[in-house]
Amino acid sequence: MTFDPSLVVGPELLAQHGIGVVAPFDFALDRELWRWTPDDVSLFMTRLPYVPVPVTVEMASALSDQSIVRQATRDVLAPEPLTVAYACASGSFIRGRAGELQLHESMLQAGAPVSTTTSGALVESLGLLGARRIAVVTPYIDAVTERLVSFLGEHGIDVVSSVGLGLLSHIWKVGYGEIVSAVSAVDCPEAEAVFISCTNVPTYDIIAPLEQMIGKPVLTANQVTMCSALRAMGRTASGPGQSLVGLAPFTAA
Repeated sequence: MTFDPSLVVGPELLAQHGIGVVAPFDFALDRELWRWTPDDVSLFMTRLPYVPVPVTVEMASALSDQSIVRQATRDVLAPEPLTVAYACASGSFIRGRAGELQLHESMLQAGAPVSTTTSGALVESLGLLGARRIAVVTPYIDAVTERLVSFLGEHGIDVVSSVGLGLLSHIWKVGYGEIVSAVSAVDCPEAEAVFISCTNVPTYDIIAPLEQMIGKPVLTANQVTMCSALRAMGRTASGPGQSLVGLAPFTAA
């Protein structure tokens, strides 16, 4: 008996296109990123170097160092991704609007065909939704949350309420229940949308239920990152019931 590979039907036979993902050294949610990813798109992951400090302004600043971001981008280019995403919220907002633009430029200088960052993707996503007044949930200490509020203000986005969980480590261990409670507490009539920051906060399964509960879009760090990266290569993310995924326009590659 011989094996005929032409009879095998599955996603592994689809022509694969890729997204290069530059993530922090402690990023623990690779599988969550894949959940937004169509079967014919692969993720090529790399990590930034270890930084021996808690999740503070100092850590976020270290993770946004242009030289290490350029090197990480070069590291992920070998399998020829169509776009490269810097998947770190705090690292991309910590130096303000100018710092986020510099991250884009660093990745392009390293050879990325297209680049996106989590915080830039957030601004892009809020623009698609027409939301200019938002509530924010973060896992950070106040000093880091304040940098996010300032970054959004530079883009004309008003944070009408915010809450930070005050975590200095192990953010990926935050449970869905804690996030739902924080969203319930921070949401207010003035907010046109809610944003849950940090790519290390798991959110995929609760986005659609939260939107139904509060009656407005809920955006998350991993969601906006993946939607933006996929839009850049002319694809649409997978996220049933999520407002951003439903509104994201398809752009020809």
